[in-house]
Amino acid sequence: MPLVRGGAAKDRFEAFAAGAMDTLFRTGCLLTGDAGDAEDLVQETFLRVARRWNRVESMDHPVAYARRILVNLVLDGAERRTRRRAELGPSVAEAADESARRALLQVDDLAEFRWAVAQLPPRQRAVLVLRYWEDLPVAEVADILGCSQGTVKSTASRAAARLAWVLGHSRSASTAARTEGAP
Repeated sequence: MPLVRGGAAKDRFEAFAAGAMDTLFRTGCLLTGDAGDAEDLVQETFLRVARRWNRVESMDHPVAYARRILVNLVLDGAERRTRRRAELGPSVAEAADESARRALLQVDDLAEFRWAVAQLPPRQRAVLVLRYWEDLPVAEVADILGCSQGTVKSTASRAAARLAWVLGHSRSASTAARTEGAP
């Protein structure tokens, strides 16, 4: 399949990619919980958009099309990425860094939120990110995920409840850890 060719079309694609990069990367980070995976998935997204650039550039919302590709890539590969992380296991440095990471999460609410979102299953994470972070309407989220609007609403409700539990549980654990260390 040919990628973008020609001076003007290539320039328009490069402008599109430069404009959409931050949005897609941020979405990818929130969906995967890993910047490296997000970078790889955004590059794959741009590759797929480039293959269809003649059609994509005439769309009303080409970034929405790219976001849909990204979300599908995340959901399709979530199990593989989780298995790869489990097989590799945490290194000694990562285990030592884990306690430092937890301490930093207590300082920064946004970091704590991102960590908590990363604890959710991929589908719940996708619904929360698209619905509340990207501020997309329920109908558009349903279209991107290929499900009904009711499924989006119920998944969002379950995801929000689980997110609240994860946040509450991590805060109570950090409070207990601080109490144990007190003289």
